[in-house]
Amino acid sequence: MRNQNQRLRIYIAGPYTGKDEESLWANVVAAMDAGIEIYKRGHFPYVPHLTHFIDQRSLETGADLKWEDYLAWDKAWLSQCDAFLLLAPSPGAKLELGWATHLPQHR
Repeated sequence: MRNQNQRLRIYIAGPYTGKDEESLWANVVAAMDAGIEIYKRGHFPYVPHLTHFIDQRSLETGADLKWEDYLAWDKAWLSQCDAFLLLAPSPGAKLELGWATHLPQHR
């Protein structure tokens, strides 16, 4: 169990995709804003939405990363976090919430 004065690693979950590029970007911005606020409050956010930039580069280079690849990436980081913030539900965020609730409480 962490001391109340220790900084937490907080996983931010929420929608990524949207009906168009504008709504997708709005979701990325919302997650980044939440991460900034978490950091300003003295904790360390993990913002999986930042893989948006990895996804763009993957498309440019033909790396062909899939939704499942990003879920595996996120799951690895989720297991290292102390807390979970759900901004809004989405298919991916619901999976992440399920994983988070079944993680052993090892801290």
